Amino acid sequence: MSFCLIESETLTALARGASVAAAQGIMCGASDTKKVYSMKQSINAVSYLVREYDEAIEFFTNKLQFELVSDTPLGDGKRWVLVRPRGAEGSCLLLAKAATPEQEPFIGNQSGGRVFLFLHTDDFERDHAAMLSRGVEFLEEPRHEDYGTVAVFRDLYGNKWDLLELRSATS
Repeated sequence: MSFCLIESETLTALARGASVAAAQGIMCGASDTKKVYSMKQSINAVSYLVREYDEAIEFFTNKLQFELVSDTPLGDGKRWVLVRPRGAEGSCLLLAKAATPEQEPFIGNQSGGRVFLFLHTDDFERDHAAMLSRGVEFLEEPRHEDYGTVAVFRDLYGNKWDLLELRSATS
C-alpha cells in the first residue's frame, strides 16, 4: 500500500472534475518539489481466544510444533503470548485469554463454525502424518483439489483449520 501527500493543486484538479487517475498523476508526479511518501504494512498478529495460556502454549508448541515467540507477563494475570509456525517470518497468533463472560462463548468458535485459519506447508504428507502421530484430530481424509492437497483439522478448542499444500504452478 502506498500513498502520496495531497497538495492544493491536486485538490483543485479534483474539484474541477479531473479524474482520480489524472489527480493521482498530479499528486504523485515526478516533480522535484513534491514529496512522495510510501508506507509498507503487514498484519503482525491475529488475536486467538484461549481458555488458559499454558494449555494453549502446550497445544501449539507440542501438537503443531509452533515456536513460542513471546511470553511476557503484563500484570493482573495477563500475558503477551505469541506463537507461529517454525521457520515462519510472517504473522503470529496472539494467544489472548478470554477476560469476560461475553468473550468465553467465542473460544473455539472464532469464525462461526467455518475454517478459521489456513496452515500452509511445503510437505503435506510429512506434516499430516506428524500431526496425526501427536494426536491432532482431522475431520476428513486428505483430499486433492485443483489448488492443492488439503485436510481440515480441529485445534484444542474446536476451531477448524486447513492444513494445505498449494499445488505449484508447474504441476
